[in-house]
Amino acid sequence: MISVTLPHYTSLEQAITELYGADKKVVQTSRISGGDINDAYGLKLSDGTRLFMKSNARENVSFFTCEAVGLQAIAMTQAISTPSILCSGVDEARGGCAFLLMDFIMGGSRVANYWETLGRQLAAMHQTSTAELISEGNYGFLQDNYIGARKQMNTPHDKWIPFFRDCRLTPQFADAANCFTQSERRNISKLLEHLQDYLVEPEHPSLLHGDLWSGNVMAGDDGKAWLIDPAVYVGHAEADLAMTELFGGFPDTFYAAYKEVFPMQSGYEHRRDLYNLYQLLNHLNLFGGSYLPSVRRIVGKYI
Repeated sequence: MISVTLPHYTSLEQAITELYGADKKVVQTSRISGGDINDAYGLKLSDGTRLFMKSNARENVSFFTCEAVGLQAIAMTQAISTPSILCSGVDEARGGCAFLLMDFIMGGSRVANYWETLGRQLAAMHQTSTAELISEGNYGFLQDNYIGARKQMNTPHDKWIPFFRDCRLTPQFADAANCFTQSERRNISKLLEHLQDYLVEPEHPSLLHGDLWSGNVMAGDDGKAWLIDPAVYVGHAEADLAMTELFGGFPDTFYAAYKEVFPMQSGYEHRRDLYNLYQLLNHLNLFGGSYLPSVRRIVGKYI
């Protein structure tokens, strides 16, 4: 089974000393924008080394330990690059804030076939064995983790459709129950009861990034796409592909290259919205009612 032993320190200074030596200091800290959940910073050390740091409240340190496991799971497939995790910690000298240190991805010019390469790499990741990623059953993960700031259940299941119902849709609908009328709640119950009429079991389980929108893909130092901020689990590859379509940003060349390596089961276009229902419900529960019309539309489409 996958095992991540992540060094954990009680201050940023201790982490820098242990990792780089007592003569190394942080000489520049730059705030990096873009994240909704964590604060992000670029650090420059006295020897010129660049690091990336995420920070959050002490009680959210598990955000970072779960992220480290997710990135390691993706890295183990050897299909696509992710940043290397250096350590986690809780900085007692700075009010007890939790932090995660990782390599800084400098980025640069994208290779000419950037999107086609990503499509092929993601397809390869989805085809990799998941035997080391789940202790029993076929779908789920070794541990629960997070989708954004919300807990994501990964209880092992033998079948994909019950997993998606029990660990994805049902908890999100439960937390959003007050958003719906009594009639809508009845329709939601019908949808969950008859989910097998709309979804299919995959040909084999796949490791999923789990939150694969364009903001979680960036160009690495090699000019190829790197994956960041995962919400990994073992599921149906279609769920990752659906997420890439939810907010856009992935061109047709990406999908064509993916399908050349890993042809999709027929009828995906009829299932796509159900997979994205999970993501939209999560956004509804995180960010509020602007996502409610999209959730209602999808429920109405199937019931």
